[in-house]
Amino acid sequence: MTIDFGRTASDYARHRAGFPDAFFERLFVDGTLQKGNHVLDLGTGTGTVARGLAIRGCEVTALDHSAPLLAEAAELDRKAGVQVKQVRARVENADFPPASFDVITAGQCWHWFERQRTAALSRGWLKPGGRLVIAHFDWLPLNGNMVQDTERLILACNPGWTLHSGSGLYPAWLKDVAEAGFTDLRTYSFDLDVPYSHADWRGRIRACAGIGAVLDKAKVQRFDSELAKMLATRHAVEPMAVPHRVWVLSAVAPGLLV
Repeated sequence: MTIDFGRTASDYARHRAGFPDAFFERLFVDGTLQKGNHVLDLGTGTGTVARGLAIRGCEVTALDHSAPLLAEAAELDRKAGVQVKQVRARVENADFPPASFDVITAGQCWHWFERQRTAALSRGWLKPGGRLVIAHFDWLPLNGNMVQDTERLILACNPGWTLHSGSGLYPAWLKDVAEAGFTDLRTYSFDLDVPYSHADWRGRIRACAGIGAVLDKAKVQRFDSELAKMLATRHAVEPMAVPHRVWVLSAVAPGLLV
């Protein structure tokens, strides 16, 4: 199946919780980012990371190949009162001058790229001493919880979906950046609950790679109906406290590739 998140752009923009304030605060407190930094946000989608950094004073370029997602991001940026430069291209085909950015971010998207090529390109686009920040904000399927129940429904509808049963941790990404020559690798994670109404959770799941990005409208509607029934029966209290994990890898570019 071809995954096309452009088909889910409206649900993404309306229903998906973006990276929390605590994520951005940590990046600025520990010195990874500073106000005025020139930042490239890879796979920006609806712009949750790019917009969060622009709000905090960074000069941000947002890169994505999906026109519908970029359109949603631009509208959300307008409402937030910030300006983000948009570039429409696939990461692997993008063209930026060497040493253009202080920081490159990749939120919730590294697994969609040609990882070795993207790591090498990122090193070249960063200034010496610049940082690559790969981050995830994942729901956590725990025994008997609402997320696990939801994942089981997704698999019943789409058995080919592979992004289930995750821990929110990505050790393979460290190998990607180390082999590209990055140094000073650092990781950390923290957990928090995100409040979701039934309507917002249904919209969030319609937008996921296993449902709205791959299935036809009729199948999406049938799935959504089943999810609504499950939530009403097994998880009736609203808002639901949905466990999530923030995971961050940062690494330093020592110099330009030659």
